[in-house]
Amino acid sequence: MKNETLLKITKEFGNPVYVYDSNKIEAQYNRLTSAFNKVKQLKINYAVKALSNISVLKFMKKLGAGLDTVSIQEVKLGLAADFNPQNIIYTPNGVSIEEIEAVAKFGVQINIDNLSILEQFGTKHPNIPVCVRINPHVMAGGNTNISVGHIDSKFGISIHQIPHILRIVENTGMHINGIHMHTGSDILDIDVFLYASEILFDTAKNFKNLDFIDFGSGFKVPYKAGDIETDIEEFGRKLTARFKTFCKNYGREITLSFEPGKFLVSEAGYFLTKVNAIKQTTSTVFAQIDSGFNHFIRPMLYGAQHEIINISNPKGKQRFYSVVGYICETDTFANNRRITEINEGDILAFKNAGAYCFTMASNYNSRYRPAEVLWYNDKAHLIRKRETFDDLLNNQIEIVL
Repeated sequence: MKNETLLKITKEFGNPVYVYDSNKIEAQYNRLTSAFNKVKQLKINYAVKALSNISVLKFMKKLGAGLDTVSIQEVKLGLAADFNPQNIIYTPNGVSIEEIEAVAKFGVQINIDNLSILEQFGTKHPNIPVCVRINPHVMAGGNTNISVGHIDSKFGISIHQIPHILRIVENTGMHINGIHMHTGSDILDIDVFLYASEILFDTAKNFKNLDFIDFGSGFKVPYKAGDIETDIEEFGRKLTARFKTFCKNYGREITLSFEPGKFLVSEAGYFLTKVNAIKQTTSTVFAQIDSGFNHFIRPMLYGAQHEIINISNPKGKQRFYSVVGYICETDTFANNRRITEINEGDILAFKNAGAYCFTMASNYNSRYRPAEVLWYNDKAHLIRKRETFDDLLNNQIEIVL
């Protein structure tokens, strides 16, 4: 999006504000589907946890995507966005059997990653098709917090426990209709993903009535100029060939599924903040903005490096700044980063702010969560109002003391 457009949005809706470019979301969706256009049955399930605004979900539905959900609340959001339950997969971790049963009543695809829960659910509901999440024991991902397929991960059923799964299926008579894995996010090496896929193919051979194989996601997107990203086109060619071979050996065509979140929405997002003050110390120049990790936690949580540009002075002379927030703890977004000269009142844009940004926002320090705007059909649409003081008090109960 153009700097002028982003500046107009801050004037219309205030700041800080999240802005999402629907054109970029659509381009990413088309890029992924094109990479696998030789697959006869392809299903893209958008990972709701990346960005869960209902208007974004409706746009995903318009593109033809299904949904990947991890909680009953995300399932309900999908249903509220008019998704067919059959186009929603529910992949929880560590939830109660009661929540899984409640979700099953909606008619969505259930995905289970725990032997105990699998046996309980299969015993009580043998006629409800279930997908099984496998842990391939492959270390992949850009940060330990988002590497979820390694041997010590809490996610998935170990590939070494396949005999246990088969025993449960035999004893309960339940129907396994899908096999799933997710190794982690920000995967750089295609060969690592392909290695894990072979493990999943070998696992799938044990189940004779599969409708789909779900390879999760984790594709790396660039966060700065020259940054490495997953070569989706090469990956599409190589995995398509392997998948076709699997289907031929399996005896019939099944669906190839993915559940991208960051890949679809990360680069579409901008987080716009105003510079409250410039603070010069003996060694550092701080640009202090009207936000903190209450709004944008990824740099503090993951060490993520988001490109920051001064859209008020894009052609100015570059200087070194540490960009920090207004929270009562360290909330540093960038250390000694080259940014065009910043003055108080300037608007800074954080790029790649579409995924795992607003969805992780909080009211820490009793600050309001920001507004959200969707750029659609060349117009800015407010899709979430900025919070007010009434929102802070909404669910609090004041007692008489």
